Amino acid sequence: MDIKNKTVQELEYLSSQIRNKIINVVSKNGGHLSSSLGAVELIIAIHKVFDIENDPIIFDVSHQCYAHKLLTKRWDKFKTIRQYKGLSGFSKPRESKYDYFVSGHSSTSISLAVGAAKAFRLNSTDNTPVVMIGDGSMSAGLVYEALNELGDLKLPVVIILNDNEMSIAKPIGAISKYLSRLLAGQTYQGFKKKVEKVLKKYSPNSGVYIAKRLEESLKLITPGLIFEEMGCDYIGPIDGHNIQEIIETLKIAKAMKKPVIVHAKTVKGKGYSIAEGHHELWHGVGPFDASTGEFLNKRKQKDTTEVFADCLLELSKNNDKIVGVTAAMPNGTGVDKLIKNFPDRFWDVAIAEQHAITSMASMAKIGFKPFVVIYSTFLQRGFDQIVHDVCLMNLPVVFAIDRAGIVGADGETHQGQFDISYLRILPNMTIFAPRDDDTMKLALKFAEAMKTPCAIRYPRGCFKRLEYKANGFQIGKAELLKESESKKIFVGYGSGVSKAIDVANIIKEDVAILDLKFVKPLDEKLLLQLQKKHKDWYVFSDSQAMGGVGSAILEMFSKQNKIINLKTFEYDDIYIQHGDKTSIEDEMGISTDKIANLFDK
Repeated sequence: MDIKNKTVQELEYLSSQIRNKIINVVSKNGGHLSSSLGAVELIIAIHKVFDIENDPIIFDVSHQCYAHKLLTKRWDKFKTIRQYKGLSGFSKPRESKYDYFVSGHSSTSISLAVGAAKAFRLNSTDNTPVVMIGDGSMSAGLVYEALNELGDLKLPVVIILNDNEMSIAKPIGAISKYLSRLLAGQTYQGFKKKVEKVLKKYSPNSGVYIAKRLEESLKLITPGLIFEEMGCDYIGPIDGHNIQEIIETLKIAKAMKKPVIVHAKTVKGKGYSIAEGHHELWHGVGPFDASTGEFLNKRKQKDTTEVFADCLLELSKNNDKIVGVTAAMPNGTGVDKLIKNFPDRFWDVAIAEQHAITSMASMAKIGFKPFVVIYSTFLQRGFDQIVHDVCLMNLPVVFAIDRAGIVGADGETHQGQFDISYLRILPNMTIFAPRDDDTMKLALKFAEAMKTPCAIRYPRGCFKRLEYKANGFQIGKAELLKESESKKIFVGYGSGVSKAIDVANIIKEDVAILDLKFVKPLDEKLLLQLQKKHKDWYVFSDSQAMGGVGSAILEMFSKQNKIINLKTFEYDDIYIQHGDKTSIEDEMGISTDKIANLFDK
């Protein structure tokens, strides 16, 4: 959509149209609502000021990019967002040339912009990367690594800090705002250069010092001192919903041809009063009634996160050595309940997975029992810390891995498919999983007693209720749920146990069913016994096949020089796209029905 020639009034009307479109579609499909509504005017102004054909627009996390999608030839297709085979809820270059990068994890945008700016300089092209990053993403170390180099290289990058939840520093009203813009304006910048030139000519020894002190005396009362000290100019705070003000500011920032932070104050959920303000509930939502804000499809059963949180809360009441941490997802992981009850023992460290893990390693060394509660996809960000600070030290940190397996509409950046594969290679690590609510409680009790690193994984949504009695966990011990004289044995791990049971019921075959419980260490003694009777093994696990559960079993039998026929229904060597779990599994041939059909042939 070409908006270059539109007036401010026309752009304001467009912003209301975009908001209505977002509310209408997200209320049906679910999605990231409040962040997208809060960024509408900023995105419109970016499209107005910058050359979207050549200036890369780089969204941090990118869950706020819905307006960008609507402005880039996806208005009609927007109704398919987050649906199977539809538009992604994040930026995606394969979907549109106007999406610079696949982005679903936070705090990468400034690094990407630095790389782009370096490339433009080498190619002698006059392009300006423009970044939109939220204040929450500013807690990650990668941001400051990138700013550190950017401030040194002085490359032309415009960074819009979308501050929608908390002030990074307290601005001093209208005077601060005026001086901030004045400092970046053409008049002041020209004046500063002339003063520096004169002082250097007539006082070469002290001129630079005097000029710098003159500038710093003004900047001391602005809220952007930290950015200025890192070598980036700062403008703001500005009203992130005033299109004219944003456009004027971005024009100034673009013309400066150096690193500039534009600090924009916005309101999450802007334009939809029910969701306005700081409400984590409205960040990522399921379908809801747009007129009332009432959520649809309410669950009758506790989901796995609630079961986990309730159990950990009970354990924490009886053990004051239990501590815990999450990284910017207290509500999503259930840790908000622990923080409320034990504010001195449970923490949200914001988007800082590396710090979360290493700080808990230190607490473990001093005698506490830490639970690190992070989504599978985000735990990847702290892999080095798991390797170096936990497993190498052999410390009793528990990794509670939420959202393991297919998570659905958030897609390839959020699927929890790799945790077994990347944790299984680590010495000293124990990996196990519950199959239902009852075994979740027993698994956490077992984790509490562990004296070495361990990881417990559980899926998004609800466990299926099973009829099998819940037995406790013993390290490296599997549980044979059903014996059989058949050559076939179904091996389930975690939520894969219920799928194995469902398939067995559909095909109506008398097959053995094993709950593996531990993927590391394996129950070698039991597996070797079962190998004597069962030659055809079928593995059910919501995880990557490469390095996954099936691989672990085959490796063990290979070392023992034993031969079995094994087929695993784990994930292929691909990044799994977005969509509902049933459709995704069906396409990969691992849905319950597709697997059952294999046994009819």
